Amino acid sequence: MVFLLAALGLMACTAPQPAGVAKTQQEQRPNIVLIVFEDLSPRWGAFGDELAQTPSIDALAQQSVRYPNTFTTAGVCAPSRSALITGVHQQTLGTHQMRTKGALPGMSGGGPIEYEAVPPPQVKAFPELLRAAGYYTSNNGKTDYQFGEPFTIWDANAPDADWRGRRDGQPFFAMINIYETHESYIWPEDRESDTPLLNAVTQRNQRDLAGKARLTDPADVEVPPYLPDTPIVRRDIATHYDNIAFAERKVAEVVAKLDADGLLENTIVVVTTDHGDGLPRMKRTVYDSGLRVPLMVRFPDERRAGEVDSRLVSFVDLAPTILEWAKIARPPFIQGRNFVLGEQRDYVFAAADRHDNVLGRVKAARDDRFKYMRNYRPDLAILRPLAFRDAQLAMQEFWRLAAEGGLPPAAARLVTAPSPAEELYDTQADPHEIDNLADDPAFRDVLIRMRGAMDAWLERTGDLSAVPEAEMIETMWPGMVQPITAPPTVAVKDGRVTISSATSGASIAYVLGEEELSPGTIYTRPFEVGGGVTVKARAIRYGYAPSETVTQTVR
Repeated sequence: MVFLLAALGLMACTAPQPAGVAKTQQEQRPNIVLIVFEDLSPRWGAFGDELAQTPSIDALAQQSVRYPNTFTTAGVCAPSRSALITGVHQQTLGTHQMRTKGALPGMSGGGPIEYEAVPPPQVKAFPELLRAAGYYTSNNGKTDYQFGEPFTIWDANAPDADWRGRRDGQPFFAMINIYETHESYIWPEDRESDTPLLNAVTQRNQRDLAGKARLTDPADVEVPPYLPDTPIVRRDIATHYDNIAFAERKVAEVVAKLDADGLLENTIVVVTTDHGDGLPRMKRTVYDSGLRVPLMVRFPDERRAGEVDSRLVSFVDLAPTILEWAKIARPPFIQGRNFVLGEQRDYVFAAADRHDNVLGRVKAARDDRFKYMRNYRPDLAILRPLAFRDAQLAMQEFWRLAAEGGLPPAAARLVTAPSPAEELYDTQADPHEIDNLADDPAFRDVLIRMRGAMDAWLERTGDLSAVPEAEMIETMWPGMVQPITAPPTVAVKDGRVTISSATSGASIAYVLGEEELSPGTIYTRPFEVGGGVTVKARAIRYGYAPSETVTQTVR
């Protein structure tokens, strides 16, 4: 049998402490709030966008450290979010395809079957490690990790969940997702589709945007050279700006709520987005337009307030940084670094794989100047029809002009096959990544260096995207059937309770007495109880179905 966390070498950092020590640590540990916008590049005034109307963000930025060179590990939500929540790149986890299963009723994931990825057994979402160390964890609904929704990660996971359900004095981690900047909110109010699912999404979004003002003149927006400059494209970009202005007020609401609860001066507030803008050739790509995101951190004492830190930050760096703020040792499986403590990185890495039913496989490596991309399917065009993305009018305009031969050159190459097997860009001279330098002899040394960095990264982290998806699923789910986590074994000796599961890597939650086992307490080590006490326990390995609940009374 495998005892939870002992096999992972995490006992020392998650085991409960004596009561006095635990209280002292809780008093020293900060609360942490992580606010994550959807589909948003650095279109905030505090990050240099003069057109953005973001007073709440800009005010908070004056009290924060800004990290303008932050990059996600994917240009699309689910792979990116799986890396964020674990500190592990998605192709190590098996969560690299977008998606493993449909996110909404009636939506297909696009793969061979609907499945949940099964990460390596030692991998845990960092909020689960926070819970095991005494934190209260909450999330306001969106998960999207692609390895299921293990009941051990969150104390509360619901649209209105926040820190207010915790015990008095208990430190907390709250993740707050802001949805109104998602690409689907750019769709016009009166759009009609022959797909009921897309119509339902449109109706929901319009309810969410009730009261939104039209603030941005389409004539004022900048159209990048890889998009056609037409009224429709300008209108969609302007709508995106308006959605940002509407959504960013929620940041002020969160800060005000913390202040009203007397918590602001003991809470670290982190604000970022899950990947770049939800516009054509941005979202779903590994160009900077799909990967570069704003990131800022407000410390309770406002140290480093107003500072701009230009170091490279990867999304896998959030997990170890947050854990170390909570005084939890960084687990060996984590691939990221603590970006606040000064751990420098020379490169950030990203990938794009299947999107819905559209195949692809691209990797990217970036230093502080150059971007290198490796296309494993150069036989395919970079952009191909994709139903969800194509619901946006700007994308429909893109396809119309492509059919008419009316796209600008930087856009036309995106729909032309074959694609370059390698791409190299000088992002300082060419921020839109238009001029491919891969065949330029003057940059041969840079190309070789960037190739080497990517090869070393893939060797270091592993790459399940190199395995056919059906073969990977078969390894995780033998016979293409989801495994079931083995039920816990509750052993009692002299009043000392030990709980284990035969499933390697299983997380275990338990309760004492007649309390509901939802979510329960994370089991980390044996504990003592008196006779007559009932122990209820349940186990879950990420990607597996949960076990049945086991109940045992201590004699």
